[in-house]
Amino acid sequence: ASWSSRVFNVMKYGAIADGKTDSAKAFLWAWKDACAWWGKGTVWIPKGTYLAGPMRFEGPCNGPTVFVVQGTVKAPTNLAVFDSDTWIRFIYIHRLMIRGGGTFDGQGASAWPYNKCTKYTDCKTLPITLQFDFITDATVRGIHLINSKFFHIQVFQCQKMKFRALKIFAPEDSPNTDGIHIGSSTGIRIYNSIIGTGDDCISLGPGSKDILISNVHCGPGHGISVGSLGRNPNEEDVNGLIVRNCTFSGTGNGVRIKTWAPSPSSMARNFTFEHIFMNNVYNPIVIDQQYCPYKYCNQPASSQVQISDVKFRNIWGNSLSKLAVNLLCSQGQPCQNIELRDIYLPYNGVEEHSASSCIYVNGFSYGKQIPPSCF
Repeated sequence: ASWSSRVFNVMKYGAIADGKTDSAKAFLWAWKDACAWWGKGTVWIPKGTYLAGPMRFEGPCNGPTVFVVQGTVKAPTNLAVFDSDTWIRFIYIHRLMIRGGGTFDGQGASAWPYNKCTKYTDCKTLPITLQFDFITDATVRGIHLINSKFFHIQVFQCQKMKFRALKIFAPEDSPNTDGIHIGSSTGIRIYNSIIGTGDDCISLGPGSKDILISNVHCGPGHGISVGSLGRNPNEEDVNGLIVRNCTFSGTGNGVRIKTWAPSPSSMARNFTFEHIFMNNVYNPIVIDQQYCPYKYCNQPASSQVQISDVKFRNIWGNSLSKLAVNLLCSQGQPCQNIELRDIYLPYNGVEEHSASSCIYVNGFSYGKQIPPSCF
């Protein structure tokens, strides 16, 4: 079908680019008209700095919708104005495009001192910058996200989404500021992006399937993580992840799979980590099936998450810890079919000082192995 296009400029709906006046209503009215347009409706946020309170951009729409952000959109610093755990939510939309080179500034520094989630499980989470719920066939490209109060982007129950040429930044000591968190979603692609935050650059939760991460520069932060898995009963499996042609620089971890112990049963399988450069990474290759960050966790039962079919291939660089490869699996459900191929991770550049550890792992090693393989 040939669509007629129309641009809906938020300035014509009353948005004021002074960085002080709340323009959320203007953005929402522009969206309402763009979404109702029988054709391609575009919301345009011109250059300038806008303050905007919590916003929910809801479909379904009558045609493809485009969100062009050329300006800087700033979140409120007052937490009292947020009635949910999200600043900007896109929900129930088919064929969405977000682009424009602009910036979403979560102004997180005002909120980080109130984050209690690093210490307590029953904490109130702070607002996520961009939340995508039930989105299909979407592309987010060329935008910047900085200083989110919590996760920068969360993807839930989405299918076929592409994230390209993103820049996501927050200070190394900012809590829970993951770059992109994915859960219960299929066919997610993340390309050609630079992410440096205080937590995982990218993290995958239960129900993540067919995920590709390529040409991502990660650092500072905690690396690219699968998990934590097994925290709750009846979790969906994680199946199908490729991480390739990525660089980790100055991160706490490189590539990591983590599951809670003890845990209900689920499966995590078909992961490939390949062609990865680790530049001064503390824990380059990690499987941790005894993950429990809270103090009351000293329970003897093992994780029941079955990890299988994981390939670590052509991973090289420099480990800042002696234990460059640390595979700690579950006594009750040992890891199956783990492959180490062409690993070169000397400790501070000294090959002889680098070590590996494999506990409750069934696997194989091929090619060069520094540290020497524990298989």
